[in-house]
Amino acid sequence: MSEKEEEVEVMATVEQEIEPLVAGDHLTRDEFLRRWEAMPELKFAELIGGVVFMPSPLSVEHGEVDIYVAHWLAHYAMLTPGLKPASNVTCHMLKDAPQPDLYLRLPPELGGTARVKGKYLIGAPEFIAEICLTSASFDLYEKMDLYRIAGVKEYLTVLVNDQEVRWHRLVRKNYKIVPASREGTYRSEVFPGLWLDAPALLEGNMLKVIETLERGLQTPEHAAFVKHLSSRRS
Repeated sequence: MSEKEEEVEVMATVEQEIEPLVAGDHLTRDEFLRRWEAMPELKFAELIGGVVFMPSPLSVEHGEVDIYVAHWLAHYAMLTPGLKPASNVTCHMLKDAPQPDLYLRLPPELGGTARVKGKYLIGAPEFIAEICLTSASFDLYEKMDLYRIAGVKEYLTVLVNDQEVRWHRLVRKNYKIVPASREGTYRSEVFPGLWLDAPALLEGNMLKVIETLERGLQTPEHAAFVKHLSSRRS
């Protein structure tokens, strides 16, 4: 190989090198995803408001509550055929790329607005849940603003250290915190029968969480919802 050819090869190699993701960088979504895809060892990263966020390693508390909420959503989806629950999926949402802890969505054939393209979700799921350590989490600020503007209809946040659950509902393009019942139960409007016993969730009492959910699944509203979904599938 001649000296000139070596120079060309070196220049080509430099051009092919991809900068790593760095928290705080301001990037387009395409550039964010390009850099992330070149870092297969990186499992968690988000682009919110055009800024890269890279969370620190997850705590035990976060992981335990996450699996509780995932079990609750999966149980509902299992008995409501057609729905799509998922965790830690990167979404194309407006110009950003959030990675919600959990979501529940309607596929397009059942009236949902989000769709799958390749390995990403395009658009906003109807329901998103995030596990936060405190009320200072960006899940309640930058990320919540993104979800609101993108049209996420219901947004559940579990504040682990504060021992608090907040259920946000999109009303006239703004989120309003929905009050729980006297027993501490929240009831979804988007997904009939999706009931959450917040005190039981915070206590880690999953038997009671599922018992409350089962009561929601036995309601006429849930039966009508299942029938509606079935008619759309057929």
